[in-house]
Amino acid sequence: MLHIEEPVAKAFLGLKVLDCTMRDVKVSESDPSLQRAKEEVAAEVRSKFSLETLKDQQPMRAYRDFFWRVGVDPTKNRPASEALIRRILSGRSLPTINTLVDAYNIASIRSGVPMAAFDHGRLRGSLRMRFARLGERFLGIGMEAPVELKGMEIVIEDDDGLTAIYPYRDAERTKITLKSKGAVLLFCGAPGVEEDRLEYARKECVQQITRFCGGVLE
Repeated sequence: MLHIEEPVAKAFLGLKVLDCTMRDVKVSESDPSLQRAKEEVAAEVRSKFSLETLKDQQPMRAYRDFFWRVGVDPTKNRPASEALIRRILSGRSLPTINTLVDAYNIASIRSGVPMAAFDHGRLRGSLRMRFARLGERFLGIGMEAPVELKGMEIVIEDDDGLTAIYPYRDAERTKITLKSKGAVLLFCGAPGVEEDRLEYARKECVQQITRFCGGVLE
């Protein structure tokens, strides 16, 4: 479903992105069993990682290096998987967004792979990955106003506009909500991140979403 345009593919040899589509999902505000699953994964994180060494472990190191190359400071805008792990190690609870987002956050933590999720019903045409254009405007989830891009960033778009700054910020327009009935999911790689890890991330994500939101894998 995602086409990586040639300039990006040439600039970042080894960059791979996996995807899948989930249909007939039921997204809720929260679920007590999902909350317990979040507590379980938090305990796993505390037993495996420390704040002092996290940034130099794989795949966090590979994503950080990739961020620097596309003009994103990973000390200010962290890869989503690392940000979630750091949140746990800092003594904070995982966020509650909705059951689908919370479910794929568990998969992101366990795999170390940042993920993107778009409301299938809000997408138009195919997805394409390209370099941003200088001055291009992007409105991400939770932003009060659009930001202007520098032209170094990698973005994902459909026929109606930008859907994400890859691989750390999804667009407000295509975010998953309680009304979403289907989701297109991306498992975001970077040079140095093995495809086996992305495959594991996809399998874990489908399992968690099916567990808490139902649905079928297309």
